[in-house]
Amino acid sequence: MTERIEIQTRNGTGTTLAAVVHFPPVFDATRSFPAIVVSHPGGGVKEQTAGLYAGKLAEAGFITVAYDASFQGESTGEPRQLENPYIRTEDVSAVVDYLTTLDSVDSSRIGAMGICAGAGYTANAAINDPRIQAIGGVSLVNIGQMFRNGWTNDVRDADAAPLLQMGADARTSDAAGGDNPFPLAPMREEDAPNEELRQAWEYYHTPRCEHPNAPGFMTTRSLSQIASYDAFHKAEAFLTQPLLLIAGSEAGSKWMSDDLFERAASTDKSFHIVEGANHMDLYDGEREVAEAVAELVPFFADKL
Repeated sequence: MTERIEIQTRNGTGTTLAAVVHFPPVFDATRSFPAIVVSHPGGGVKEQTAGLYAGKLAEAGFITVAYDASFQGESTGEPRQLENPYIRTEDVSAVVDYLTTLDSVDSSRIGAMGICAGAGYTANAAINDPRIQAIGGVSLVNIGQMFRNGWTNDVRDADAAPLLQMGADARTSDAAGGDNPFPLAPMREEDAPNEELRQAWEYYHTPRCEHPNAPGFMTTRSLSQIASYDAFHKAEAFLTQPLLLIAGSEAGSKWMSDDLFERAASTDKSFHIVEGANHMDLYDGEREVAEAVAELVPFFADKL
């Protein structure tokens, strides 16, 4: 059973999040259940991998919420397709705000997980918000690191300074009425630098999982926030909740999961490697998703 809802954010942006609540198969409104916030990748929407994971976790007995980020999908906010990482982090806590109002949710048993950049935002939200009791990350990406250091961590921070200039130039252009899209995944197959990112193009731009609300780009002005953003800022001090990271052994992005695993202050953390999987396989690969869910379900059952 699912229910489409709207969540009014109270973080100063004035946006309303479009969301879908997934209920356990045997739902009794007189009982209280553990709940999990599920955050989508950069460029994604709730109908894609976030909804897939939310549905499977609900089948295991959790109330779950998959939602569209502010400025994206069916959520409100202008400019459209803004990918402001600080607001995306706040969106996670806005969903937690909503869950605390439900009689059917045990507010002491709220967890959060995400896929790709959504996992990075989940970690950042947990650093800031101790109401999040347990954290899961699948194919985690720290979006600031990805843009600064490249998909495989081969660019120095300082060499990413042109991204800040691009963001600044876009802001100037936007102020004069311009429109500056910037790809979050390859917009054309021939733009992909490797097979893994070709699959990102395939995911977002072919029947594999394309969706009309997921155009695959963000506003270029978003670079002004992303280039210097660290989803793991102060994880060494404040990310103390139980943590489960899941990544493919062949994922070019795995180094970001490695970084969070090392930096997190949590004394209860684990890292599951899906052998033979790349970054995109964990979005919708039948075997890979099943393996990830088989780790996430007992983790959240134990920690929430």
